[in-house]
Amino acid sequence: MHYTVFDTPVIKPILKAISCFILKALRWSAVNRDEGCKRYVLIAAPHTSNWDFPLFLVIVFAQDMTAYWLGKHTMFKWPFGGFFRWVGGISVDRTEKANMVQQCVEYFNSTTEMVITSAPEGTRSRVQKWKTGFYYIATGANVPIALGFLDYKKKEGGIAKLFHPTGDIDSDIKTIREFYANISGKNTEQFVK
Repeated sequence: MHYTVFDTPVIKPILKAISCFILKALRWSAVNRDEGCKRYVLIAAPHTSNWDFPLFLVIVFAQDMTAYWLGKHTMFKWPFGGFFRWVGGISVDRTEKANMVQQCVEYFNSTTEMVITSAPEGTRSRVQKWKTGFYYIATGANVPIALGFLDYKKKEGGIAKLFHPTGDIDSDIKTIREFYANISGKNTEQFVK
């Protein structure tokens, strides 16, 4: 993987302190129930606002996590591309035939610690069907799926629990989506439960 802010010894503790201060000032709480697991695919849902990303980063820094995230390739163009890669971004170009699922599985297979974050909605707009790449990455790498969330109503975010895929994608996606039924995104009308 590429060099990120999580690899920067001096900046990382400073960002942790700043992030803890921001959460306290906003009256948000961060939870992490990843059970000490070091390798998983983290779902970021609901994804309904541009504010989700900075809040996600604040929670990640406050919890001293190292989390890479998948983002649309257009985000990684100049002038912000270098910054987005530095904060853990991995460019996904959906127009190419490149197999991002297999690349992510290879990332997992090459290390003992890896968290890759994916927004299954794939956009901030309202969608009926989730993209399933996160599921295939988890099953291909034989890692659990962490149910990450931002609940703007409760002012709480983080990782609620780990879900171990059974291989029955339809049943598993239904179970995962049921978890999010009571989570309130920033723009609740954008999220199909």
